[in-house]
Amino acid sequence: MPVPASTPEPVLAGPRLLLPAWTPQVAAAVVAGTRHQDWAPDFPAEGDRIVAVLLARDPGGPGWGRLGHRLLVERDGGTVVGGAGLFPAPDDGPAAVELGYGVVPSRRGRGYAVEAARLLLALARSAGASPLVAGVEPGNPASERVLQRIGMRPTGTRDGVARFRLDVGSTT
Repeated sequence: MPVPASTPEPVLAGPRLLLPAWTPQVAAAVVAGTRHQDWAPDFPAEGDRIVAVLLARDPGGPGWGRLGHRLLVERDGGTVVGGAGLFPAPDDGPAAVELGYGVVPSRRGRGYAVEAARLLLALARSAGASPLVAGVEPGNPASERVLQRIGMRPTGTRDGVARFRLDVGSTT
């Protein structure tokens, strides 16, 4: 997927993925149900549709900022294969952010979620956000393993969702 030159947020880059910020055009296409040729056949997934609606509703909101929503784009071929982002988590502290991610079924099992989570952890650290928290629905051990691989630890449950936390600290 070509990243527009006007994208105000830096593109996060990993060995196999690029994480550009969502654009208003992508959010509008997802909301409208329009398909793009550079999307995986199963993109957008349900979580991506939810994110697109939230972004479209709040054009000046936190989903658009430096710690906002990102697309997961394969470096090899430029195919959009999911989304990830950091969300304000005020219940966990004034500088807390919650990590969320999703990889379309056709691309799962390739380590993309771990790669994206590591890139977002580094972004949270550089922005001074802490702690990093996440929730995992029951019956999703793969997601629990993703969080554990980036150093997050379980802290219990809230509203039936397993909660994870990592005190991020700063690199400065």
